[in-house]
Amino acid sequence: MEIRRPTDETDIEELIRVHGLAWRAAYDDILPESVLDEVTVEPTREEVSEWAGRFDEDRGAVFVAVDEGVVYGFVDVRWGEENTKPFVGPDEGGVKAIYVHPDRWGAGIGSALLDRGIDALPEGTEAVRLGAFADNDLGARFYEARGFERTEARTVEVAGAEYPLDVWTRSL
Repeated sequence: MEIRRPTDETDIEELIRVHGLAWRAAYDDILPESVLDEVTVEPTREEVSEWAGRFDEDRGAVFVAVDEGVVYGFVDVRWGEENTKPFVGPDEGGVKAIYVHPDRWGAGIGSALLDRGIDALPEGTEAVRLGAFADNDLGARFYEARGFERTEARTVEVAGAEYPLDVWTRSL
């Protein structure tokens, strides 16, 4: 398994597919089916261009996990107030997203991606934070096993409804 930056539109297309499949599997018991059905699994060229544009920012890093030319996961880490979620402080980094193809859950891909993302944070970053649905037990076990602690409870709006969100923090 190679962890590297996306290099072309095919990487971004496969990254979007992984995102959609992981969302549908991980949040099946959390979000309504109508919301999950709206998450892209077969992206259009426009969606690929839109996602690629988000990754060209100066205050973040995206890495994909590739095996035999196929993307099986990705991590998107960010830093800087204008680039992170409101619960991420000025000397902290944020994991905006980390997803692995459901067929590869438990194979160490998420851990490798998280490690690479954290390594990309600027020197002097004191902690890394992320938000995860409070009912996402699989995610909670993953973050706890990697040294994160629940530090805050919030809500997040998805498709006009509010859902409980846990903020997870790991000191660096």
